[in-house]
Amino acid sequence: MSVFKSIHLPFVKAQIGSLGMAVLLFSLSLLLGRENLFLSLNTNLGWLGDQFFSLLTYLAEGWIWIPYLIIVFGWFKKDLVFILLNFLTSTLLTQIPKNYIWPDVNRPIASGIPIEKIHTVAGVELHTYNSFPSGHTATAFSLLFLTVYFFPTKKVFWMAAIYAILCAYSRVYLGQHFPIDLAGGIIAAILSFQLSIWLRNKIKPSSF
Repeated sequence: MSVFKSIHLPFVKAQIGSLGMAVLLFSLSLLLGRENLFLSLNTNLGWLGDQFFSLLTYLAEGWIWIPYLIIVFGWFKKDLVFILLNFLTSTLLTQIPKNYIWPDVNRPIASGIPIEKIHTVAGVELHTYNSFPSGHTATAFSLLFLTVYFFPTKKVFWMAAIYAILCAYSRVYLGQHFPIDLAGGIIAAILSFQLSIWLRNKIKPSSF
């Protein structure tokens, strides 16, 4: 059965809402300038904010797919192939552009913004290039879409959405990415999910 015949409202909200967020971030970046928008969001929330976002950002790194796979596939018996396809396509759609198409796109610390204007967190290593799109954001939103697709309830939707948004924002808070990079990560996650749907149906339509 095609995935399109079993789509639920929370999943539709997740995809449309995420697309709207990406468009908004792209638009504001173009209107205000990526540096100005970054500085308006890269605020200092004190020690608690520093600790919170420093820890939260780790929950959107590549390793998070391993416990996710163990729980969602191992415990809830959800589609292993579809989860792996999302991981692979999400990785390719972020790593190829940032490393081979736009490798010289700089991050805030290398953009010419005076360092004293950027809020940074002690102990967090700041990267300089390979900025677009944000891989952490793509991972967080890919997990949002997968989770809401597998568990289409209002409670799961809000929990997954808050996780994805905060993980994405952590990249700006920590001075690692511009907001436009987050928009690119969200778009990569949307494309990744749709491509995974197409590939999964090609592999074995009757089971999906």
